[in-house]
Amino acid sequence: MPVYEYRCEQCTHQFEATQSIHARPEDTVCPQCSGVGASRVLSACASKVKGTHKPGFEEMKAYNMLHERMDRFSKLPPAMGKRVDVTTDMMSGDGTSTTEGNGA
Repeated sequence: MPVYEYRCEQCTHQFEATQSIHARPEDTVCPQCSGVGASRVLSACASKVKGTHKPGFEEMKAYNMLHERMDRFSKLPPAMGKRVDVTTDMMSGDGTSTTEGNGA
């Protein structure tokens, strides 16, 4: 199972949790304050090249692109909407169902 990084919405504590890929971030419990409603945090991954390989232009370019993207992601506002469970009304496509946070 993958390890996810979270930030608690109540106490802003950052923590890791090993969960199924189907687990909902909203149901994750903070180990510090026991609050429910954490949000996932983007985390960088590491890779290792075996042997006598020296970093070249492509690796440096990829490293710089990673940091540029992480900087851009850190400046984004938090997600505006909550997850919505799909209902049969939504699947029918009649357009009569409404969701929270659509600005209407």
